[in-house]
Amino acid sequence: MSANQDAAKPGLIRALRLPELVLYGIVLIQPTAPMPLYGVVCQEARGHVVTAVLIGMVAVLFTAISYGRMARAYPHAGSAYTYVGRELRPSLGYLTGWAMLFDYVMNPIICVIWCSKAAMNFIPPVSLAEYQSLLPSWCSTAAIVFSPKVPYWYWAICFALLFTSMNLRGIKASARTAALVAAALGIVIVLFFVAVGLWLWRAHGLGPGTFLRPFYDPATFSWKSLSTGVSIAALTYIGFDAISTLSEEAENPRRNILLATVLTCLITGLLASLQVYAAQLVWPGYNDFPDADTAFVHISGKVGGPILFLLVNLALVVATIGSGSGAHLAAGRLLYGMGRDNAIPRRFFGAIDPRYHVPRNNIILVGVVALAAAFAMSYQLGAELLNFGAFLGFMGVNVSAFVRYYVRAERRTLGNLVPPILGFLVCFYIWLSLRPIAQMVGLGWLSLGFIYGAWKTKGYRETIAFREPKD
Repeated sequence: MSANQDAAKPGLIRALRLPELVLYGIVLIQPTAPMPLYGVVCQEARGHVVTAVLIGMVAVLFTAISYGRMARAYPHAGSAYTYVGRELRPSLGYLTGWAMLFDYVMNPIICVIWCSKAAMNFIPPVSLAEYQSLLPSWCSTAAIVFSPKVPYWYWAICFALLFTSMNLRGIKASARTAALVAAALGIVIVLFFVAVGLWLWRAHGLGPGTFLRPFYDPATFSWKSLSTGVSIAALTYIGFDAISTLSEEAENPRRNILLATVLTCLITGLLASLQVYAAQLVWPGYNDFPDADTAFVHISGKVGGPILFLLVNLALVVATIGSGSGAHLAAGRLLYGMGRDNAIPRRFFGAIDPRYHVPRNNIILVGVVALAAAFAMSYQLGAELLNFGAFLGFMGVNVSAFVRYYVRAERRTLGNLVPPILGFLVCFYIWLSLRPIAQMVGLGWLSLGFIYGAWKTKGYRETIAFREPKD
């Protein structure tokens, strides 16, 4: 091929400046990120949600620096398992990827669970006996659809089918649509803050201690409980690492990818802290929510009445549908990338639908797993399992940055030593703070990957291919 032909080939354009990169990261994480998990974190941290969110921000800030630096070295990769596999060992990269797969698959699962719980706020559930009494003996589908009361299992099936059908047809939200959704969510957040401000203005008996108690309440504080809360609150920041995948489209990527990743985490952390701080002022209790999974919706109803209750509930359902369908597609693509490289059986996982050009088998499989898991686990356990895989990946990135920019560097500096070390230690502590059941399930998954990898590579004597799928 001639040089002229090479030049004529279409390529990516470096058009994304720093503000666009930061906006992309915020849209990806979602400005309402702490709202769905607020109740669960509040219960585990005994009311110290603000502190948990801020500690989680410290953890991801150091890790964000490591991601930004590794994006300089591997601008085409943007994945934890690639960084680990190339800087350390391919086998470690494979295990990191296997752990991150847990992150990808758990995301649509917890989205199905949360959307189903939130939908029940619109149409209340009934007991199984009540529900059966509503149906005719032949169990008409129409009777189920138009029943005035709908149970959890019906919503779980609906949302699992919705995510699956959207991705089977190759539907993909554009960046403009995502930005509009983020803007609408921003309006909802502003309305929530206004309602809280008016509620506080009318409230009586609020002393100085009221405004400090969300950060530290000596009556309920426990470092162990706070650590468990942090291990869940870190879900607020999941997705920031995707900024590193835009290295080829960013202006001055060596500078801007690092800055955008750090700024995204910082802005997200500050905005999330303000949201949960306002919520704690309104509802100081931590174990008296009507439903912990949708606690923030009930807090909104307390300050803004039925209108804000429904508005916040609807906004979070829309945001979670977008997040869940996107995560569903990402999980299917990750499985396809592994199957294409024969890291897992190629015949099934590497197949592409000839009509819609999507990994159909993987999309259906993830949908089935999401539906089954929605009945087998709680939102809290799903969130912890997601963080199990994510923080293993974060630790791997920190180690990779340490090895590349300090151990192998010609000139060793304190700036290249401190961030990856602190990032690793904080992530490791948060990972250890996960509840025992989450660690047991996660380690079981990791052991399964280790055994499969050992069989595939004859005891890791051969290199297993493990690459991120291309767009």
